[in-house]
Amino acid sequence: MLAVAVLVSGGGTNLQALLDAQARSALGNARIALVVSNRRDAYALTRASGAGVETAVLERGRGETPEAYGERLIALLKEHGIALTVLAGFMQILAPNVIDAYRDRIVNVHPSLIPSFCGAGFYGLRVHRAALERGVKVTGATVHLVNEVPDGGRILAQKAVEVREGDTPEALQRRVMEEAEWVLLPSTVAWAVRRLEEGLPL
Repeated sequence: MLAVAVLVSGGGTNLQALLDAQARSALGNARIALVVSNRRDAYALTRASGAGVETAVLERGRGETPEAYGERLIALLKEHGIALTVLAGFMQILAPNVIDAYRDRIVNVHPSLIPSFCGAGFYGLRVHRAALERGVKVTGATVHLVNEVPDGGRILAQKAVEVREGDTPEALQRRVMEEAEWVLLPSTVAWAVRRLEEGLPL
């Protein structure tokens, strides 16, 4: 089994999708070994604890540089033997030292079809609001590798979701999560772990 860490900041709906997939043996040889939050009030921590997964709170210290925070995160991941890291609603940009330490072994789920509605400032309801304002007929979700450019890493998987007349940002967000994010993320993690086990690049 390969150890996976999930980084979270909020409610943890995508984490729950991963936990549910693990419970039904749909993550292959992936084992969620650690859930890390940069906020101690994140409900995702409760979800993880309820599933028997170890948790850690790693808040950024006042005046702490991104690189110093990154060193603490790297040490935590290495301590737990993490092979793959998943960003699931982690509202903090990873410093370059973290990306270098886990090059092509960090994946993120984004609630749009990249390259649309992505990059700095596009997260949560902002993404769905922008899609509705633009008038697109199809949106979706993307799982991609993480590099130094926000949402700029290589795309691993995408799934389209229809935009319906009368959609609100909240309704569209929910449908994208249910039809795309919660499907794509577990399947991509299972695929990534198979690749890593075989010594193949993601």
